[in-house]
Amino acid sequence: MLTSLYVRHFAVVEEAEIAFGPGLTVVSGETGAGKSLLVDALLLLAGGRADSGMVRAGSDRAELAAEFDLATLPEARAWLRTEELDEADGSCRLRRVIRAEGSSRAWINGRPASASQLGELATLLVEIHGQHEHQALLSRAHQMALLDAYAGHDSLLAQARDSAVQWREVGARIRKLSGGEDREQRLELLRHEAAELEQWVLAPAELTELEASHKRLANAGRLAEGASGVAELVDGDSELALSRALARAHADLDKLAALDDRLAPLLQLLDDAAIQLGEAADGLNRYAQDVDLDPERYTEVDTHLTRLHELSRKHRTPVSDLHEKTAALRAELSELEGAGDALEQLATQRDQLRRDYDAAATKLSKARTSSAAKLGKEVGALMAELGMAGGQLVIELEPAGSDEPDPQGRERCELLVSANPGQPPRPLRKVASGGELARISLAIEVATLGKDTVGSMVFDEVDTGIGGAVAEVVGQKLRSLGGQRQVLCVTHLPQVAAQGHAHLRVSKQSDGSSTQTRIEKLDAGGRRDELARMLGGVEITKETRAHAKQMLDRAQTA
Repeated sequence: MLTSLYVRHFAVVEEAEIAFGPGLTVVSGETGAGKSLLVDALLLLAGGRADSGMVRAGSDRAELAAEFDLATLPEARAWLRTEELDEADGSCRLRRVIRAEGSSRAWINGRPASASQLGELATLLVEIHGQHEHQALLSRAHQMALLDAYAGHDSLLAQARDSAVQWREVGARIRKLSGGEDREQRLELLRHEAAELEQWVLAPAELTELEASHKRLANAGRLAEGASGVAELVDGDSELALSRALARAHADLDKLAALDDRLAPLLQLLDDAAIQLGEAADGLNRYAQDVDLDPERYTEVDTHLTRLHELSRKHRTPVSDLHEKTAALRAELSELEGAGDALEQLATQRDQLRRDYDAAATKLSKARTSSAAKLGKEVGALMAELGMAGGQLVIELEPAGSDEPDPQGRERCELLVSANPGQPPRPLRKVASGGELARISLAIEVATLGKDTVGSMVFDEVDTGIGGAVAEVVGQKLRSLGGQRQVLCVTHLPQVAAQGHAHLRVSKQSDGSSTQTRIEKLDAGGRRDELARMLGGVEITKETRAHAKQMLDRAQTA
């Protein structure tokens, strides 16, 4: 649900922030006041094309922001998680900045986003009817999803989808195992690569030991010389040797301990140190003598490591992962060599999956055909109520175009509409009139009430070309729709405006040098006065206000 919308330096709006609640919110105002600016702002936040003409004159940029509550929109939350744009509190904040030179930037939850990402997310958040720029109902995929949701085809669709997906996966395994003309070449290559790797590749522990051995052998001379030098420093003939210095220290301390027996424990520590120095010197001398100065062994180890690095480059795999690579190649080789039995089992499995799919898809097709006729009839009746007497909706189901199992079923959906008697049905996406399209969309939404998952709907120009009783019916349908989800409707008709749960008024103000648009939320008195203006024009009489109050009272208690 849309909870707030903020615009700054957008068209003729200096700055405005509007809070939205559930139900039907109507937007009214005088012609030219900018009622549709709210819709335009949402279109831009939905990834619509931006241009510099949307920036208020004299400003360097326009800013738009909207916040949505995703508590009842699991698909939107899942999309944000997938894109790593989600927030811990489950909120969703969209922001877009349009600069005067025409460039724009967008953010989702404070992170940079592309216009296409805004568009993808917006299809899960809001539907905008009455404008061709952004409408989920114009998408054939959405039309099919709406039909399936309307008729409750979830179980049948899941059966068909699962069977089709598994059928494709098994088919891919069969193609991989059979290999066609390349199978023998693949077998030969696998045997060669597996044998080559097995000749040189070591288990992780053995590789670690080989690398350590290479380091020792490569530095054997330095290690022997260094160990001997350290042994000389510890216990050599030089007066600077540690053992000689320690002996002198021991002698001096022994004399001092004769004068104060509290030094005796420290004398013992020097005795212990002398023993440890002696052991260290012996160990270093033995190490220096035992260092392996074996050039042939070094050459052997170096050759092994060099070959491993060559194989690493060849297979584009780290040396440490070559052991796993060998196992993977050997497993693939075994699978290909035993492909005969496996292929037979897979063929049997694929045939069964095809039968399962055919059974599920047949049931789904019959259910879709039946529900399409029912939905078309319901929408046609609603179109008549909305001032399009004789109009009809035909839900055309066409073959998918392939005999292979399709996760979406055997058919594709196209909504065909005739708004007037005698006119042949045409695709909904090709209906030209914004007002007709908005009312047709409204009829479809009412007929499928609660069947889709979009939380907010916006209707613009829904009341174009209508009035009187039809306008009141349109308002009632919008209010009914608002009982289950959030609806925003831009209108110039008091019959529609009276049905709103909330009312926003857009007005234009000018000081002679600049013009600004103001957006305000109306209280009960303000709503009565606005309806009176919509009813009576320039001169508002007592009778007009009384009529407006009567309309409000009747609508709000219906």
